[in-house]
Amino acid sequence: MGGVRKPFIELLGEPVLVHALRPLLDDPRVVSVVVALAPEDAASPPSWLVDLDARVGVVAGGDTRTDSVRAALAALPRDLEVIAVHDAARPLVTAEVVARCIDLASGGCGAVAGCPAVDTLKEVGLDGAIVGTPDRARFWHAHTPQVFPADVLRRAYAMGGGDATDDAALVERVGGEVHLVDDGPSNIKVTRPEDVPVAEALLQSRRATAW
Repeated sequence: MGGVRKPFIELLGEPVLVHALRPLLDDPRVVSVVVALAPEDAASPPSWLVDLDARVGVVAGGDTRTDSVRAALAALPRDLEVIAVHDAARPLVTAEVVARCIDLASGGCGAVAGCPAVDTLKEVGLDGAIVGTPDRARFWHAHTPQVFPADVLRRAYAMGGGDATDDAALVERVGGEVHLVDDGPSNIKVTRPEDVPVAEALLQSRRATAW
């Protein structure tokens, strides 16, 4: 991304990370937020992050996503009933989706923002040849936030089980129930340079609609 960390890239004049945090901070039930940054950034976090909200703290992340979430979990208050995990590079999640996920987790089950697969899926072998075409009606794309009862998420991380690409996979391994929450098509992750103008266009469209 041109030498700039994804969370620090600006969209309409504000870092991606600020856009990602705002819907969480807008929910009054969110009492603490811990951001896992690269160790060199955590040692001297940007002022725009430190001064964003008194609820926001920073820890040094690890080599993997799981390591980073584990470090953030350790820094959160122990008396929380619900814990949400969100990708810093997802700046377009809405407050409504955040609220729905928290509602589900408050009721005792995990909640993962995502959307149904709309493309045809192909299972491919190591040689690149197609070996199957699963029914896409059974598949969703998993996004974030992913929100869980705090004891379930902490137990999933305490059990270890190796690395995972998302937290729901760890919770599933310890028998936790997880539901999908449809977040629509716009909760994209900024991972490539071409994602930046798309994200800005979506943000501009939302602002125009709000006005």
